[in-house]
Amino acid sequence: MAPTTLELKAFIIETLDLEDLLPGDIGDDQPLFKGGLGLDSVDALELAMALKRRYGAAVEEAGSLQGRLGTVKALAAWLSEGSGETG
Repeated sequence: MAPTTLELKAFIIETLDLEDLLPGDIGDDQPLFKGGLGLDSVDALELAMALKRRYGAAVEEAGSLQGRLGTVKALAAWLSEGSGETG
């Protein structure tokens, strides 16, 4: 079963040690990169590795990484499509 946006927000905060944030502080459509939440490429790689461990998500190309992780809503949609589910 795909995670909810609330679960993903908590996962992002925990994975990236964003201690000053609560899940409610991150909007579903808020950009996670480029002026939104302010994540960078190192954060994207760390998040992608954690998503692979927890949800079986695999990003095929480095260029698609920030697209898949652009917003919490986009990430939830991608995981719910089965792209990140292990079964």
